[in-house]
Amino acid sequence: MKWVTREHVHVDRTACPWLIKKFIDPKAEFIFAPTEKIEEAVKTARAIPFDAPGVELGHRDGKCSFETIMEKYGLKDPVLLELAKIVHAADTSDTQVAPEGAGLSAIMTGARFNVKDDFDAVEKAAYVYDALYSFCKFKLLQNKYKDELGKMTMKQREDFLKRKMRKKG
Repeated sequence: MKWVTREHVHVDRTACPWLIKKFIDPKAEFIFAPTEKIEEAVKTARAIPFDAPGVELGHRDGKCSFETIMEKYGLKDPVLLELAKIVHAADTSDTQVAPEGAGLSAIMTGARFNVKDDFDAVEKAAYVYDALYSFCKFKLLQNKYKDELGKMTMKQREDFLKRKMRKKG
């Protein structure tokens, strides 16, 4: 599938391609276009628009595009839901939802000055979202196994969490 969004990517427009490639369409191709050319790309390239004004997979009902894509494609992975809070906070500046959003916004703002183009930005940002996904999984596991972890030595906790981190789900 081809997907189209606005050029000059930032938080949502780097997070959404990561989400799409990891959980929806591993062979996805992306088009970055000026806002006024989005509709044309939808027609000529038969691309699915996201994070653009007036599109289904954009900001809607207080949600950012990352969240509307998750909703549309039925993505309910608890780790991904936790990550969505961070993306939302970074994209909307609502850091009450997730204080980590401020850091993600800062990283994606600075990253724009260290890339050749939008394709390069999305490619390099994938590492950040992979790391945040792992962070969210770690955070949920710590909470889930809080009592057991409290009875372990530091080395046992580390080994236990590493094993759990490698497991799917």
